[in-house]
Amino acid sequence: MTLELRGVSKVVGGQTHIHPTDLTLDKGTMNVLLGPTTAGKTSLMRLMAGLDVPNTGKIFWQGEDVTGMRVQDRKVAMVYQQFINYPSMTVYDNIASPMRIMGKSRDEIDAAVRKSADLMKLTPMLERKPLELSGGQQQRCALARALVKDAGLVLLDEPLANLDYKLREELRIEIPKIFEEAGSIFVYATTEPEEALLLGGNTATLWQGRVTQFGPTPQVYRQPVDATTARVFSDPPMNFLQMTKRGDALHFGDGQNAPAAGKLAQLQDGTYTAGFRPNHLEINKHSGEAMAFSAELVVTELTGSETFVHLNHDGARWVGLFHGVHKLTIGEALTVYLDPKHVYIFDEDGSLVAPASYALAA
Repeated sequence: MTLELRGVSKVVGGQTHIHPTDLTLDKGTMNVLLGPTTAGKTSLMRLMAGLDVPNTGKIFWQGEDVTGMRVQDRKVAMVYQQFINYPSMTVYDNIASPMRIMGKSRDEIDAAVRKSADLMKLTPMLERKPLELSGGQQQRCALARALVKDAGLVLLDEPLANLDYKLREELRIEIPKIFEEAGSIFVYATTEPEEALLLGGNTATLWQGRVTQFGPTPQVYRQPVDATTARVFSDPPMNFLQMTKRGDALHFGDGQNAPAAGKLAQLQDGTYTAGFRPNHLEINKHSGEAMAFSAELVVTELTGSETFVHLNHDGARWVGLFHGVHKLTIGEALTVYLDPKHVYIFDEDGSLVAPASYALAA
């Protein structure tokens, strides 16, 4: 069972929402669509579901061309960020509604409803109406209804975005387990890199209507094919600075140098862009090889256990994520450190030349 998109694109009012896209999703897989708001995640999902028809390309389900097939004729379930339940029905009837439309027997319906309600921790609430539930319980009701449809394709469009932190963390862990046995294809849209990493499976990174990379989630995170993918799969986004290779040395801003070791020794002399994630920038030097950079502190954000710092380095804006609470003064000069093993190298067009050595060892 596969879902295959071949050269699929979508243009609305002269504006391209999805550029020509090739994508193949296999049975029993969790597939995350990761990208910022307006990157094209929902547009791509609507094409997968059959809610929209592509301007170019075709969509195949199990080898059959379903490009023009109505969504009602496909085995598709979709759960939105704004959960939708029938307010006049009980939780039981909400969950059962798709099976009744399909003409299933009363016993089949009852067994499926109770199984999905148990998975979603809704059993004590089956006789309540949706408006008697909390927001998290209402969303779980919508998820349970998607589960009983026995759909071959389940689309989850930022389904946890409106939930409180604790419940969101619980469901992030539970969703892959809940759907693992179903054998369906699951597509989960999110703006959060952390959520993609927690869900696992495969990740497609999107930027301005283009799928920039698709593959196993850890691989896409550790070895992004280009600077755009690296920027998308980092929160806050990856930091960048110019770097020059001459001979056996790498030369960074502030006169910092590092040996061109390993794969970097094979780079041709020239100018490149170095990238590193905020959590790899340090306020204290923990490695003898770490390079020191001078920057001006622009903004600090305290989260309780961590401190985000926004820096101005030679006209470039950097973000650092430091463990612990640090008392810093806005406008002060700050020295930050970066271990060369955490540096990615991109060429002038943004393509990855060499991943960070720590990523290759992971």
